[in-house]
Amino acid sequence: MPSQTPASNLRIARRVLSVSIPLMGSMIGNLVMMLVDRICLARYSSDTLAASGPAIYTAMAIIGFFAAVVGFSRSCVAQAYGRSGHGDAAWQAAIGILVGVVFSVVLLFMAPVIERIPFLSNRPPTITALESQFLYWSAFFGAVMTMNMALTSYFNGIGKTRITLIVGLIGQAVGIVMTIGLVFGTFGLPELGIRGSAIGTLFGTLAMLLLYLIYMPADVWKDVRKLVATRGVHLGDLLPRIRKGFALGVTAGIGNFGNAAFIWIIAGLGAIALAANNVNLTVSYMGVIPLLGLGIGCSVLCGNALGEGDYAQIPRIILVTLTIEAIYIAVISFFQIVTPDLLLNPFGLDGKPEEIRRASFATSKVLWTYSVAFAFSMTGSAVLEAFGLTRFLFVTRFVLMWVLSIPTVYLITAGHVGDPEFLPTAWVVGSTFEGAIGVLYFWRIWFAVRNRQNEIVLTHARA
Repeated sequence: MPSQTPASNLRIARRVLSVSIPLMGSMIGNLVMMLVDRICLARYSSDTLAASGPAIYTAMAIIGFFAAVVGFSRSCVAQAYGRSGHGDAAWQAAIGILVGVVFSVVLLFMAPVIERIPFLSNRPPTITALESQFLYWSAFFGAVMTMNMALTSYFNGIGKTRITLIVGLIGQAVGIVMTIGLVFGTFGLPELGIRGSAIGTLFGTLAMLLLYLIYMPADVWKDVRKLVATRGVHLGDLLPRIRKGFALGVTAGIGNFGNAAFIWIIAGLGAIALAANNVNLTVSYMGVIPLLGLGIGCSVLCGNALGEGDYAQIPRIILVTLTIEAIYIAVISFFQIVTPDLLLNPFGLDGKPEEIRRASFATSKVLWTYSVAFAFSMTGSAVLEAFGLTRFLFVTRFVLMWVLSIPTVYLITAGHVGDPEFLPTAWVVGSTFEGAIGVLYFWRIWFAVRNRQNEIVLTHARA
C-alpha cells in the first residue's frame, strides 16, 4: 500500500516510470503485432488488404467498448489499493472478473450478428465476404481480450505492470507466429487468409489468458469463489460501477468511430491524399501508442492517491507524466520533421510517385500537433477515469468530436476535393479539436481536485 509520506518530484517520476515503462513496452508490442498483421494481409492479396481496413476498425470499435466497460475495474482496484492495500484490491478485482465473464459471454454470443455488419454496405461482395469472415472470429478473440482486460486490471491497479509486460510480449509473440502461419499456410498450418489473421490473434489472446490465470494470486480466486457462493455484491452496489464503465465504453466507441470517420473524410481529397495519409497513419501510431502506457500509469498512481485521500499529490503526478510525455514527443517529432523519409519509406512510401511522397512529407511535419493534442486528451481521460468521472468524458468527446470536429473537417475538405496539399491542414484542424478536448478534461480535473471529488464508491471486502 502506498505511503502517506509526501514524495519528491524525482520520486514521483521514478514511480511513474516504474509503472509506465512496462506498459509502454506492452503497447509497443501491440503496435508490432498490428504492423505484422497488416503486412501479412497486404501481401496475401489486394482483396484482403481492402477488406482488412473496415473489418479491423469495426472489430476494434466493438471490442473497445466491451474492454473499456470491463477495464474500469482498474480504477476501482487502484483506489482500493491506495485506501487499504491488497485485501480490498483483491475484492475489487474479483468483482471485475465476474463482470468480465458476463461481458465476454455477451460478446461471444454476438458473433452471428457481428458477421452480418459488412453486408449492410454497398462494397463489392468479395470484399464484404472477407470482412464478414474476420468479424465473425473477432467476436471470439474480442471475448478473450475482454476477459484479459478484467484480469490485467488487478495487476495494473496495484502497480505490478511487469506482469502485464511479460504476459503481453509472450501472447504477442504467439499471435505473430500463428498469424503468419495461418494467413499463408506456413509452419505446417492451414492457409486461411484473412480468417487466419483473426484466428492467429485468438491464439495470442488465449496464451495471455492462460498466463494471467497462472499469475493471479490465490486471494483473488478466493474472493471470486466467495462472491459466487454468497452473491456477495448487491445489485445496487454493482450498477453504478457498470454505468460508469458503460459510459467509458461508449466514449471509447465514439472515439474509435470518429478516428475512422476522419480517414473516410480524407478520402475525399483524392487518391494521392489517401495514399499519403495511409502511410502517415502508421508513423503517427509511433508517436502516440507508447504514450498510452504513461497515461495508464498516471491513472493508476492518481487512483492510489485518491484511495489515500491525498489530493495534493495528483497535480504533481500529472505534471511529471506530462513532462515525460513531452520528452518522448520531442524525440519522435524531431524525426518526423527532420527525417520524414527515414520513417515513411519502410511503411510503403519507397517507390511511390512524387506527388504521394510530397504530400506524405508535408503531413509528417505536422504530426507533432496530433501527438501533443493526444497526450493531453489521453492523459486527461485516464485521470478522469480514476476519479470515476466517465459521464463527463462521454459528453465532452461526443460534443467536440461528433458535433464540432468531424463536421468541420468534412466541410473544409469538401472545398478541396482532389487537393492532396490540403492533407496537412486537415490534420492540424483535427488535432486542434483533440487538444480542446484535452483542455476541457484538465479543467475538470482541476475542479475535482479543488473540491476533493471522488465518484467511485467501493464496497469493502467481506470477512
